[in-house]
Amino acid sequence: MRIAVIDYGMGNLRSVQKALEHVAPHAQVTLAHTADAFYESDAVVFPGQGSFADCIAALTAQQLTDAVRWAAANRPFLGICVGLQLLFAHSEEGDVAGLGILPGKVVRFPKNEMFATGHAHLKVPHMGWNTITVTRDHPVLPTSETGKRYYFVHSYVVVPEDDAVTLATCEYGIPFTCAVATGNLIATQFHPEKSGETGLALLSRFVTWAQTFSVSSTQ
Repeated sequence: MRIAVIDYGMGNLRSVQKALEHVAPHAQVTLAHTADAFYESDAVVFPGQGSFADCIAALTAQQLTDAVRWAAANRPFLGICVGLQLLFAHSEEGDVAGLGILPGKVVRFPKNEMFATGHAHLKVPHMGWNTITVTRDHPVLPTSETGKRYYFVHSYVVVPEDDAVTLATCEYGIPFTCAVATGNLIATQFHPEKSGETGLALLSRFVTWAQTFSVSSTQ
């Protein structure tokens, strides 16, 4: 099995690659920086770290935007953190357009929002461990994952136009979408590669799920 980790100079690439190699020792996990590498893959992972504007600029400079759109439509596809956010149409961070694969926007956590206790304002970025609620079943993120803790680092959240794409939610002062899924695509705001055994189990389920797809080597 060939898994392409999109390499556009942004993101925690080596950690993602090593985590995938750990859960899929017989797979070929490569850092992919050309469109051909996506076309030749059996699954694609789209990590991201840093600002939305810098990430979309890096993708554009490497002429990878169309290839990412193609992979999101034609391969088992996992987006992580900014790799989730970039799938949407627009971000407040830098006031820039995203890939437009999913309708919706990316917005900042409200500056004045308070925790449910009412005793403290949010500290942004949202950094550290938090529990999730899975809103519908999925092979990669089943409802049994509700209550599990994953690791987050982000200041912005996605707001899908279509609530049906939301797969899981989290709460940090406000409830927000922390995972989406549609067709062959799934993406998470949290970092599975930083989430210990729970995150590794998610990556293992992604690999198993990806193997169920019939993959063509043609463009």
